[in-house]
Amino acid sequence: MDTSATVAERSVKVDEPDTRGRLILRDRAIARIATTAALEVPGVVVQRGGLTRITGRDLPRADISTGSHSVAVNLYLGVQWPCDVPELTRRVHRKVGDQVETLTGMPLHQLGVFIAGTETETAGDDDSEYPAPAPADAVAAPRPPTAAPAAVPAAVSIAVGFLALGAIAARELLISRGTLPGAPWLRNTFEWAGRQHWHHWLVFAALAALALGILLVLLALAPRTRTHMPVRADSDTPTVWLRPVDVARLCSVEAGSVAGVAGVHTTVDRRRATVHVTAQPDAPTDDLRTSVETTVGDALAPLDRKLKLRVKIRRGKSRT
Repeated sequence: MDTSATVAERSVKVDEPDTRGRLILRDRAIARIATTAALEVPGVVVQRGGLTRITGRDLPRADISTGSHSVAVNLYLGVQWPCDVPELTRRVHRKVGDQVETLTGMPLHQLGVFIAGTETETAGDDDSEYPAPAPADAVAAPRPPTAAPAAVPAAVSIAVGFLALGAIAARELLISRGTLPGAPWLRNTFEWAGRQHWHHWLVFAALAALALGILLVLLALAPRTRTHMPVRADSDTPTVWLRPVDVARLCSVEAGSVAGVAGVHTTVDRRRATVHVTAQPDAPTDDLRTSVETTVGDALAPLDRKLKLRVKIRRGKSRT
């Protein structure tokens, strides 16, 4: 047996085109090659915002049509404006054509270039060319914390009433179909109301219904009660709100730091702050009152709503 002849015959069979494997290029790969090559041309930019973000089709993008021996490309570009469109198109044709034919090995049958978006050319990318953001002239005041609307109890009662009415209506339906035994409530009620004639008490019922309706309207239009007090520290716009109990604690802490105070507690309402001080037996009352008023008054100064300050002093019992 001629071994060399057998090896040569096998090598010839391997080199035959029919026995080789095939290289399959997906359209997505060719589209990536085309868009990457287009971005290398000066003037072509990436666009991902605006309408392209809504449609989900960014620029540049390519539509590929692959044949058995050639490929056709429709290329959609975003460019900086103003630009020389004919010259830009020629550069894109040259660059994309060379890259596609070199990397895929297939001739470019057709290349269509479409300008699908423009972007205004900026002076440069240097941060120094962009002015620093100017501070706002006025800061919009946030809404202060408020209590729940006055109409909440009425709204909850009406909602519960409608739920009960729905349950009664479901009972009436089951009774009318014979599913549940018992006498219907709604039908008997309406029949009783239909048999009624004019009575003097109907005037009072109508007036009561009118008053109830007016009350509900007033509750719906009533403004919410403010539950916090705004604090203006360094600006005209309040950024911190304190509850009355927080203001009372602040007053108690400040008053407790005054020499001669043995104990203190504070009550705060919508108009005034009352500081109840228990003085030490040997502390002068007048001087202590003045010191407490000055110290607590300075602490209450940042409050947007001025409170009337009252200081009540009682002398503590001396220890023997």
